[in-house]
Amino acid sequence: MRIASYLHAGRRHCGVVEGDVVRPLPEGTSPLDAPGARPAGPAVPLSDVRLLPPLEPATVRDFVTFEEHVEGVRRSVDGDAGVPEAWYDAPTFYFTNPYAVVGPYDDVPVPPGSRVLDFELEVAVVVGRAGRDLTPEQARDHILGYTILNDWSARDLQSREMQVRLGPCKGKDTATTLGPYLVTADELEQYRDDEGFLRLALTAEVNGEVVGKDLLSNMSWTFEEMIAYASRGTWVRPGDVLGSGTCGNGGCLAELWGLRGERNPPPLTPGDIVTLTVQGLGSVSNTVVAGTEPVPVPSARRRARERP
Repeated sequence: MRIASYLHAGRRHCGVVEGDVVRPLPEGTSPLDAPGARPAGPAVPLSDVRLLPPLEPATVRDFVTFEEHVEGVRRSVDGDAGVPEAWYDAPTFYFTNPYAVVGPYDDVPVPPGSRVLDFELEVAVVVGRAGRDLTPEQARDHILGYTILNDWSARDLQSREMQVRLGPCKGKDTATTLGPYLVTADELEQYRDDEGFLRLALTAEVNGEVVGKDLLSNMSWTFEEMIAYASRGTWVRPGDVLGSGTCGNGGCLAELWGLRGERNPPPLTPGDIVTLTVQGLGSVSNTVVAGTEPVPVPSARRRARERP
């Protein structure tokens, strides 16, 4: 099943996509409840609706599970070579902004103050059932489905702020594309390999030119293992989104910059169109537009350290 959230005739709907039409589900149906609902109205051509993010996530955890991506981006952003040994210990993630989620064809503004904008081609898994301290085997039953994720990144902001060693901040805070649909897990079982990975072809294009291609099965952890780790000592709940991290072989520009030693292709600028395609999930295509100027905030005041 392909579940869509969309605007039609000025109202928000949830529906099931069949071919080039979407069939609305009963009013009030959540994308998380859609697999158990039946269409309750006439089909509407997809060309007549505006697709929204397929869900409004409760949380967004973004992992980094592609070794090749770590190699290239670390060289580009941090100036270091190789992969940190700690990366191999467990599937690392950070929490990103659920309020920054945008739709599959929405415009994406340049983050305030950034001059080095990048895309990141990922696949996200959506949790459908709550769980805690799950095993990977248990986690499979907690997967509702999958969607494409584009983790837009302001590389200049990211590079500077991560020197504080706290993690991405405003470098990852302006936009995260989800879409075009939420594809239920059963639809992708045909692509699962013997090790439990989903062998899906991934393609990234900028202005119609292919800049990256990879396979999702090049992940070093499965989605089930990612969910199990995320649930360690805490809860994952319905609507949580977990990103795979960026694929290799041109899954983002920064990886290519690190490998080539120059910013080729150049950073994204207003007017650029980024199209990401994932086998079995569809395509998202966003146009970069000018952003706002940053609201001034003073730098740190160097104060004397008084004591009570």
